[in-house]
Amino acid sequence: MRTQIVHPGADNLRYEIRQIVEVARAIETTGAAIRWENIGDPVAKGERVPDWIKEIVTQAAGEDLSFAYSPTKGLDETRAYIAHERNLEGGIQITPDDILFFNGLGDAISTIYGALHPKARVIGPNPAYPTHSSAEAAHAGAPHITYRLDPENGWKPDLADLEAKVIGNPDIAAIIIINPDNPTGFVYPEETLAAIVDIAARHDLFIISDEIYSNLAYLGSGMRKLASVVGKVPAIAMRGISKEFPWPGSRCGWIEIYNRDQDQNFDRFARSLLEAKMLEVCATTLPQKVLPRVMGDERYYPYLETRVSAYDRRAQRAVEVLGGLPELIIHPARGAFYMTAVFREGALAPDQSLPMAPQVEAIIGPYLGDALDARFVYHLLGNTGICVVPLSTGFNSDLEGFRFTLLEPDEQKFEAILQHLRGALAAYLASGAQARPLGVELAAAG
Repeated sequence: MRTQIVHPGADNLRYEIRQIVEVARAIETTGAAIRWENIGDPVAKGERVPDWIKEIVTQAAGEDLSFAYSPTKGLDETRAYIAHERNLEGGIQITPDDILFFNGLGDAISTIYGALHPKARVIGPNPAYPTHSSAEAAHAGAPHITYRLDPENGWKPDLADLEAKVIGNPDIAAIIIINPDNPTGFVYPEETLAAIVDIAARHDLFIISDEIYSNLAYLGSGMRKLASVVGKVPAIAMRGISKEFPWPGSRCGWIEIYNRDQDQNFDRFARSLLEAKMLEVCATTLPQKVLPRVMGDERYYPYLETRVSAYDRRAQRAVEVLGGLPELIIHPARGAFYMTAVFREGALAPDQSLPMAPQVEAIIGPYLGDALDARFVYHLLGNTGICVVPLSTGFNSDLEGFRFTLLEPDEQKFEAILQHLRGALAAYLASGAQARPLGVELAAAG
């Protein structure tokens, strides 16, 4: 081309969670069975959508207005319902005009980062969720800035690290919170949320709180939404129905804008999001019509409690099975349906391997780069068919580890996956030229 057409941030757009699928699909053609533990789609994993939810969707689909445009911000009655429910929870009070619908939170994330001033940066957690970190890095044309979630401390944020980076990077304009967290399953305690709000207030920042899993926090987790502690700090909370109903294919998410009256600059930014949405006319209508009917049904929250208790049970079992390996740091998820295991420093080496069929080895060979956790993940895929996501390349992290899901509804299958995963981990860690008795040195160090 006679002029450069590629955005300078294009190389920062990476989504390993789905990239590994192409490799797994190629392995599948050899006759190997793949066990998909990489993508958080409850429906694809086998969870049944309740018949009563299907009936509500069917009824709404029979109404002509379900095929029409919605207002740009979203359906009036749906935004009124969300505002009412939000206000009943306490904390900051909002109106329907503070709510803006998008075609899923991916659309919202893209719009938010795209609307930021080119110099404005947003700091997020490490491990990061790639939709946020990639979009922010692409917007800035520079690596995403992160604060540390500490695996040695149950994944609590390192608040000193966060504030030091805010002070050291004057272009930082906002802090991202993902609560419950993806990929770790961590739930932010109220005092931690309040401390982050205090950092934002003292340094004149706004907060983005991704709460897509907020209604999938486990019993006793202490889950609190940002609205309960945000005070007068400008903020954006993000929610959706894709994980809750579950209805990933609905592409239905929304943002709640808090305290836009506290800062003129933030208010103008919020208006720019609406103006960007006006160019698209509206978000999807059918799921918006369905939302108040499903969430307002007396069966909804008991249904969620059943799902959440199953995830909690599987999380505890995962720690029981994998926690005995001294090379791993692993904590039970307290929300959502993901868990992350971290390899202790020195556990991985470039010559470790697992046996696999020659045709499978040929498929994964080109993907065995320098990231040691990614090498393990691809060997695991080639040896067992278990498809997980490496932490370093998949979640923009300097930690080595992997994320897996808690979605398998068949308890016997889930147990088998855990046992095969543990066996593969033990064999991999014990392999290589520098092999040592499993865990001896690390147990002494840790």
